[in-house]
Amino acid sequence: MSLEEKIKKSRTTIFKAVFPNTTNHYDTLFGGTAMQLMDETAFIAATRFSRQQMVTVSSDKIDFKKPIPAGTIIELDGYITHVGNTSLKVRVDIFVEEMYTNSREKAVSGEFTFVAIDETKNPIQIL
Repeated sequence: MSLEEKIKKSRTTIFKAVFPNTTNHYDTLFGGTAMQLMDETAFIAATRFSRQQMVTVSSDKIDFKKPIPAGTIIELDGYITHVGNTSLKVRVDIFVEEMYTNSREKAVSGEFTFVAIDETKNPIQIL
């Protein structure tokens, strides 16, 4: 399978409803919760791409462009943007959708770096 095909097959999309137990005092999604969901989505995409043990080593600039209110649906879209010897980068975008309209906007985006590791937790080549 070519690199482009592996990248395409590893794209990961997750949908979640934003309930009050995940929101702050402004009735919008906690930033930390958004980052956790983004890291999870990125981890799944990285693992689907490599089929190896992967660990997060960094998160690059995460831009919160729009608040995500309670009572909306979010779509997390994770895709590989770079593959190195032992590491890869995954971009994750969060789109917010109103439940009862067709409104959909990008709310958050960021990039995560993962490293493939062996059973002793040392970096290994991505296959």
